[in-house]
Amino acid sequence: LPPQMWTNSVNRANKMALLAWAKETGVDLVQVNGQRRYGGPPPGWVGDPPPAGTEVFIGKLPQDMYEDVLIPLFQSVGKLYEFRLMMTFSGLNRGFAYAKYSDWHGAREAIAAFNNFQVREGCAIVVSRSMEKCELSVDGLAASVSQQHLEAVLQRVTEGLLSVTLYASPCQKQAQLAVLRYSSHWAAAMAKKTLMEGNVRLSGVEMRVSWLNPSMKQKLLLCKEKPSSSEVHRGKCLEVPKQAAVSPVLRNALECLNALCQRRYLGTPLFLTKCVQANPNGWQRFWCQVVIPGCPVPFSGFTWVRQDGPGSSGHEKVKVAVALQILRMLGES
Repeated sequence: LPPQMWTNSVNRANKMALLAWAKETGVDLVQVNGQRRYGGPPPGWVGDPPPAGTEVFIGKLPQDMYEDVLIPLFQSVGKLYEFRLMMTFSGLNRGFAYAKYSDWHGAREAIAAFNNFQVREGCAIVVSRSMEKCELSVDGLAASVSQQHLEAVLQRVTEGLLSVTLYASPCQKQAQLAVLRYSSHWAAAMAKKTLMEGNVRLSGVEMRVSWLNPSMKQKLLLCKEKPSSSEVHRGKCLEVPKQAAVSPVLRNALECLNALCQRRYLGTPLFLTKCVQANPNGWQRFWCQVVIPGCPVPFSGFTWVRQDGPGSSGHEKVKVAVALQILRMLGES
C-alpha cells in the first residue's frame, strides 16, 4: 500500500469514531509537530492561563485510544484548559498525554480518580503531576553574543519567550550558556524543536539545546548569587563577603517551601547539610542536598553562611538560604 493509504488503514474504526465525536461536539483538535491539542485556551476562556501545578501527565495509554474517550473522561473531574495527545505518523498515539486544568483542584482530582484507573479491561493508566518544563538551556554560545541580539533572534523564530539570561558556560571555555524561559511547556517544546533543527543562526561552537534540568539551574543560580569564597591561600585570608541582613522572606522561606510542596502534592522536603570548611572569622562553607519526593532530581550544591555567635546553628541558616533558592527556581519568590 502507498504510505498514505497504509496510514489511513491503521485503527480506522477508532479514527472514524473520533471524527464523528469531534463533529457532534464541535471540539476543535489541532495537530502540530507530533502533538494533537485541544484548547490552550478552550472556547470561552477569559483571563490568564492557569498557574503552574495544574497539569497532569497521563501514561500507559492504549495506542488506539483517542480524545473522544479521553477528553470526556478527564473533563468529568474538572474544567480542562488544554489536552495534548502525543501522536505517531501512523495516527496511533504514543501512549501518553497531558491534561491541564483550570485550577489545582482539577489536577488533584484527576490524579486521585484516574491513577491506576482501567480505561479498558487490563489497561490501567498512570496519572501524575506534570513537571511543566518551560525553560531551555542553550550551551556553546560565543562570548560575543549579547543578550539583546539573542532575544531579537529568538523572538523572530519562536513564540512565548519571556526572558533570556546569559551565564558563563560551565562546560565550555570561552563560551556562554543561555537560559530561555517561555510562557508554557508547549511554547518551550516548540522552541526546542526549532533550535534543534539547526535552522537558526547563532554564533557558537558545538551549540547544545536541552531542557534546563534542576541541578544545572541550581548550579547557575549559585554561581551567580553566592558570595565570594573565603579561602585561605598561602597563609592569607582572601576577601570575605559582608553579612547581609536576614529579610522576612528569608525567615519564612522554609515555611513557604513546605506549603508549596503540600499544595502541589510533592511531599515533604528533606534537607541534608554538612559543614565542609570553617574559617576563623566565622564563615562556614556547607554542602547541602534537598530531596523533594515529587521532583525527579534532588537539589544540591555548596553555599557560605556566617555564624552569628556561640550556640547559633549554621545548618539552620543553610536550610533557609537553600529553601529560598528553590522557591526562586520554582517561580514562587
